[in-house]
Amino acid sequence: MALDPRARRFLGLIQAASPGRYDDEVASLRRATAALADFAAPPPDVSRQDLSLELPGRALNARAYAPLGAADAPLPSLIYFHGGGLISGGLASHDALCAELADAARCRIISVDYRLGPEHRFPAAHADALDAVSALASRAAEFAIDGERLGVGGDSAGGNLAAYAALRAGVKLKLLFLLCPVLDVLALEPSRFELSHGYLIEEATMERYWAHYTVDGLSSDDERVAPLRGPAFAAYPPTRIHTGQYDPLKDEGAALFRAIAEAGGDARLAEHEGQIHHFYGLTGIIPSARAALARIGADLAQGLRG
Repeated sequence: MALDPRARRFLGLIQAASPGRYDDEVASLRRATAALADFAAPPPDVSRQDLSLELPGRALNARAYAPLGAADAPLPSLIYFHGGGLISGGLASHDALCAELADAARCRIISVDYRLGPEHRFPAAHADALDAVSALASRAAEFAIDGERLGVGGDSAGGNLAAYAALRAGVKLKLLFLLCPVLDVLALEPSRFELSHGYLIEEATMERYWAHYTVDGLSSDDERVAPLRGPAFAAYPPTRIHTGQYDPLKDEGAALFRAIAEAGGDARLAEHEGQIHHFYGLTGIIPSARAALARIGADLAQGLRG
């Protein structure tokens, strides 16, 4: 299928508006991520509660979303990690998406505001993901989480954190739920080369993200940051992966799907035709992305309850 016409128009506008040079690169990348929130459709009415997660030696902000009327009843729940290259994004940038998922799947979404580079380099975000999942799972009743129907998920770089935590948190999970995940921090899969320029997420930008999060001695092939390089695919919980046909990261999602399936695990992959990276956050300007997000919400509901 051809690139969605509305997505093509959006990409043209983004390229025309690109400054080309950065006086403050990190600030510019963060502004770009924050600006994407303006392209989401108005979110549904849901319950929102801001939280403070007390973790060893630190506290993280988080936000819990639930369908209206759910009150404090235990719900199937997804611990969510936002995208942004591990240096940008936060509760605000993914607020509409989390509200949409909570409403569509009739579940609780707990969005975690993990630490970002370059102020907090590796392993800060990965440690936050690990500890947040462990803390929320151990205090499920306190957060109105149905502990038997608990999943972890994320989009883009947040998908990297979710995959890491799913393997290493020592928590029995119902689901790993990934949207356009980063599973190799630098390009190894074909789509990263074929769609490296002009499709919202640029390979040059991916390299800048990595430079602002990595530390000396950390290889881009280290399985802690590159889940596709790991050996433990049979250990993943049931996994649902959603990618876009014109997303440079799509082959990474497909590769994880194949690896889990070949290891005897439960994995499903949906590639959304005509869509670009972050399509699930562009529902205000790409009508077909809104329809795709509805399908994603239905898949999340089934995955947490199936």
